[in-house]
Amino acid sequence: MLETKILLIEDDPAIVENLSAFLKEEGFEVISVNGQQKALEQLEICRPQLILLDVTLAEGNGYSACTAIKAKYEIPIIFLTALGDEFSVVTGLDMGADDYISKPFRPRELVSRMRSVLRRAGKSGGAVYAGDLKVDTEKGVVTRSGEELFLSALEYRLFLVFLNHRGKILSRGQLLEEIWDVAGEYVNDNTLTVYIKRLREKIERDPQNPEMIKTVRGLGYRMEV
Repeated sequence: MLETKILLIEDDPAIVENLSAFLKEEGFEVISVNGQQKALEQLEICRPQLILLDVTLAEGNGYSACTAIKAKYEIPIIFLTALGDEFSVVTGLDMGADDYISKPFRPRELVSRMRSVLRRAGKSGGAVYAGDLKVDTEKGVVTRSGEELFLSALEYRLFLVFLNHRGKILSRGQLLEEIWDVAGEYVNDNTLTVYIKRLREKIERDPQNPEMIKTVRGLGYRMEV
């Protein structure tokens, strides 16, 4: 199952370390940055489904970061801050924040609030991005520029396996273990080659020169998105 990706914008190393460890245990993937510019740069790379944003940052501030993010992205934001007074809360919400929680907070309460915001945003299952592809893991649909790419059940499962292990080399044996029982089909080493070829034909701009699913000679395959 694909993890919900969180961008944590926080400049306190202790909070970053402790909160990241807790959220990972709760099934979230956490990417952290300590300033506004780094956050904007990371948004283009990681495509998070939710942002946790501190008001006080090493560079910039949470309010201006929120405004910049909301101007370009439809990503829910929860403010994390020690400023719990009414003015700070109202300011954060007026800037477009989806929720606001004051420090110190109870981690499980934060997770509950996060999941509530994700449900309201319709992203609890998450839209996962791979290059110019969007994967709706709730509907099992893959699209490019709004156009659906019709994958078979086994092709879709194979694609999810690569997504879950982006940047890692997967041997043919590992791939076979992951997909052998999908759709009740028996997949052997030869048919795996066929399915990878079919998947590339559907998701690659140039299947003859794949940019997403690369062959690593003698070892297997790697998704480089």
